[in-house]
Amino acid sequence: MTAIATTADVDALKTRLKATWMDGNYDYFSRFMESSAVEFLDRLGVEAGASLLDVACGSGQLGLIAARRGARVTGVDIATNSIVAARGRAASEGLDARFDEGDAEALPYADASFDVVASIYGAMFAPRPELVAAELLRVCRPGGTIAMGNWTKEGFIGKMFKSFARFIAPPGMPAPVLWGDENVVRERFGVGVSDLRLTRVSYRFDYPFAPAEVVEFFRKYYGPATRAFATLGEADRAALRADLVDLWASHNQASDPARTIVDAEYLEVVGVRA
Repeated sequence: MTAIATTADVDALKTRLKATWMDGNYDYFSRFMESSAVEFLDRLGVEAGASLLDVACGSGQLGLIAARRGARVTGVDIATNSIVAARGRAASEGLDARFDEGDAEALPYADASFDVVASIYGAMFAPRPELVAAELLRVCRPGGTIAMGNWTKEGFIGKMFKSFARFIAPPGMPAPVLWGDENVVRERFGVGVSDLRLTRVSYRFDYPFAPAEVVEFFRKYYGPATRAFATLGEADRAALRADLVDLWASHNQASDPARTIVDAEYLEVVGVRA
């Protein structure tokens, strides 16, 4: 892994990451995953009236559900188009939610601003995890809750990322799936949290189409996959597609050939701000 050496390196990496997450159509993509956000919030038990920050919020996958339950929601994301989509969705439902363009490594909020600071499959992709951990701690009030859902290296999505890495060199940043390692999470949050609970949870992908169509769905709508396919030559694109179709097919539990059901492991992180 190459270290991020200079401010110019960081700026260049952030520009690439923003472009990556603005590729595809994350708003459409994430709507197939809303059940995981519902289950995540159910376990957190966020009370009506609580202030919640959804970090790397996408188009509001987690925050909008919390707002419907009466939480006072703020969401922040690096991708401009996702924030526009989230604002539109909140306005159409008249929800108490605001969405800001911003960086998980430098959150634009005052210290101790929120009762709950959460991120589901989002902040784990920022390139400097030590800054992410510090920012999540900083904006959460003492006694508040910090919660994350992070894909694990051993789980299905970790395997999918490994397939991508065979064709696309890592862009000089720690592997996002390190946020799915219990020891790494403990080290990153350190004494900033108490009562840290780390639980491996299974999320079920359930698509009404065959594995080959799932791969095409990711290619069209999931920014990292869109960008990966776009940067490869024809032969590598075909090889990557074949790898991914085989991965989804080999893990598919559906008996219907026109359906894909795959279980993917993530680490649920819940801590109390010390």
